[in-house]
Amino acid sequence: MRALAAALPDAFESGYRAGRELARPLPGDDLRFVAVGMGGSAIAADLARGVVEAESRASLSVVRSPELPRSIDARTEVLVASYSGNTWETLVAYDAAGRVGARRSVVTSGGALLERAVADGVPVLTVPPGLPPRSAVGHFLGGVLGLLDSAFPESLEARVTRAADATRTRIHEYARGRGPAATLARKVGDRLPFVYAEGSFAALARRWKTQVEENAKRLAVFDEVPELFHNAIVGWDAISRGEARKFVALLLEWSGEAPPVRTSFRYLERLLRSKGVAVARVPLTAEDRLEALVSGIALGDHLSLFLAERDEVDPYPVDAITRLKSAIGNPATGEGA
Repeated sequence: MRALAAALPDAFESGYRAGRELARPLPGDDLRFVAVGMGGSAIAADLARGVVEAESRASLSVVRSPELPRSIDARTEVLVASYSGNTWETLVAYDAAGRVGARRSVVTSGGALLERAVADGVPVLTVPPGLPPRSAVGHFLGGVLGLLDSAFPESLEARVTRAADATRTRIHEYARGRGPAATLARKVGDRLPFVYAEGSFAALARRWKTQVEENAKRLAVFDEVPELFHNAIVGWDAISRGEARKFVALLLEWSGEAPPVRTSFRYLERLLRSKGVAVARVPLTAEDRLEALVSGIALGDHLSLFLAERDEVDPYPVDAITRLKSAIGNPATGEGA
């Protein structure tokens, strides 16, 4: 899993190139993209969304369901993502998008989704097979950004290269036993981590959460600023000092945040510390949003692996998901179970 985590920059670059080669002309100014996927196949679109909506003329939403919004029509670009190509929710959504005449693109390593896309003449971005889906995030993230490249004021090509190069350098530090990822793992210890980030990096906080859950086999929570100041802060304000010792807050902070967001983070930090909650500030050290995002993925991945090592669990298998799939089969076809 450490080798797969170290491959993130290469996967990100190759995914971007493949997506850009596959991209079709984007008509008009009403660029509505909907990405459909589940789990590790959906998180890349979430991660891309923070960059797309902050910097491009496109909108990108993410659907984690077999049921598509009724607003999807022939003017909508639907990006259908399933690493295995056999996720039943995604296959149902693929067919539904076709019925309403939406333009479709597919990102997959094979399976039934690839077969359907080839038969339907739908463009396919093929990613390497044989990976845990969560470890394909670089291929998927780069691919989505490549597909949407022309929606940006300038091509992302140079920025993708810089982000990949910077992340390669940082990964050497993240993998060290005394590096920042290992230090964070020691800070987390056996506490329940709450991962917080501002809105455009909320998906990064979600990625950290899911990596802790799948790799370290333990629960985690994520939320976004400023939304949490309208709900979660009430819970933190009421917490007892005895409860507080069970939790740790990881604050993912980017230098490009708006000043009010930075002020809000400092208020949150003071409140949490006053209650006795362990707090770790995690600077996303890059001025470029894209570089901060990719490096942040790498840091969170390595944190989860150090937590797995600490708890002496194998990060690779996800037996609970395998048992679920075996138990329910494929509701779309009635197979299995």
